[in-house]
Amino acid sequence: MPCSEAMRAQAYFDGELDAAAALAVEQHVETCAKCAALLADLESTRKLLRERAPYHRADEGLRGRIAASLARAGGAAPSPRRAWAGRGRFGAGAASGAAAMALAASLAFLMVLPPPSNALEGDVMNAHLRALMSDHLIDVVSSDRHTVKPWFAGHTDVSPPAGDFAKAGYTLVGGRADYVQGHRAAVVVYRHGAHVIDVFAWKAGDEKLPSIATRNGDHMVFWKNGDLVLCAVSDTGLDELRGLVRLIKQTSAPAA
Repeated sequence: MPCSEAMRAQAYFDGELDAAAALAVEQHVETCAKCAALLADLESTRKLLRERAPYHRADEGLRGRIAASLARAGGAAPSPRRAWAGRGRFGAGAASGAAAMALAASLAFLMVLPPPSNALEGDVMNAHLRALMSDHLIDVVSSDRHTVKPWFAGHTDVSPPAGDFAKAGYTLVGGRADYVQGHRAAVVVYRHGAHVIDVFAWKAGDEKLPSIATRNGDHMVFWKNGDLVLCAVSDTGLDELRGLVRLIKQTSAPAA
């Protein structure tokens, strides 16, 4: 039989608990093998969905019905681009708001995006947007590069540059593991004013890299550092994004 706390464990996984309730579930999971297994299974399922779930452009009729439904529900939903928060071991944490409205807004946002100009740009952009719209923006929360950089060992295939450039306006806030074209990518996360900047890093192959790409107002800057491919992604201004890229290039030697 499932544990009596299974429903609360699922709510914890979905980020639906306040901080006190989330802490109680974390303490429970330490001694409950059933709930620990449940959370691990949920995380595994979510990981497979992120890696393999395809994204399709909605037809005009479906997009129109979604827009009409959102309008009837009470006006425009807040942009999912601005929502970001660090999460705990199973990607949980305190969350609030109307979950149904947030999900509908996220689906509508993805469906109206134009098709990617190439597969690599589309894969990176989809990974960035999925993180912004879910509870998986940050796995390790820290502004200390000596905490963030070592975390990637064992979680990703690479060790990325992870400098803190707070004095220049780019504050290190943590990192996460993600996937780009089948690679276990490392993502270093920065805050620049009200904007989130993801810096992806993965093992270089024979892929042809664009230099700069823009999609629906988001910019991507690609470059190589030794045997790493890196890509900075954000909806901040292109000059501001290039500013962070310059700082990373200036302070990071080629890394494996």
